[in-house]
Amino acid sequence: MPSTDILQRPEQARARRLKEARLQAGFETAAGAATHFQWNRNTYSSNENGNAVFSYRMAKRYAEAFGVDFLWLHEGIAPTDADAPPARPPSEILVPVIGKVGADTEGRVLFATGQDAGDLVPLPPGGTDKAVALQIVGHSMRGVADEGGLIYFEDQRTPPTPDMFGHVVVVETLEGEVLVKRLLRGSRSGRFDLESVAGPTRENAKIRWAAHITAIIPPHQARRILRIAGV
Repeated sequence: MPSTDILQRPEQARARRLKEARLQAGFETAAGAATHFQWNRNTYSSNENGNAVFSYRMAKRYAEAFGVDFLWLHEGIAPTDADAPPARPPSEILVPVIGKVGADTEGRVLFATGQDAGDLVPLPPGGTDKAVALQIVGHSMRGVADEGGLIYFEDQRTPPTPDMFGHVVVVETLEGEVLVKRLLRGSRSGRFDLESVAGPTRENAKIRWAAHITAIIPPHQARRILRIAGV
């Protein structure tokens, strides 16, 4: 027999899997799960009842919270499910473009507000289910990445490690800014200097997390692989 996912529209099947994951995790109500994980109740309820389609980025959050595979949650791909379509080869697994970077000399990452834009790009070699990408805008990152290119990193939210010093990485400051900077030791314990590609160095910053850049894709290739939402 065909699976229920095949008989439903993709957004309905995705919502059904979200509810199934929530129930398997032991949460009897959508409101209870949203409260526990500090999600917006209305947004989560809309995602679960199918009124609002959730993105790759949100699928990762929900999957991690409920202890399920995010590709199954978002697309219904499950190696142990005989009714599911075969999993894509790694080169065809897609990851979200979560923001833009490089519009100013500060190298700030501009995240979309509300629902994600939904733009997707292929998983880079060696990437994991935590891989995400940033799109470069403007020319302030020339020499690292040109306008229209892509920067990949692993969205793992872990503290800086010594092997990051001297390298351009993605960081979040204590104030909540996400930046692409060269990471250097600060002059005070537990502080870091953040060197801009173009612009002044931010000295002795406090950092919540840092992540290695795992791949940089030049503009001509990025245009070929970028899958724009709704197109």
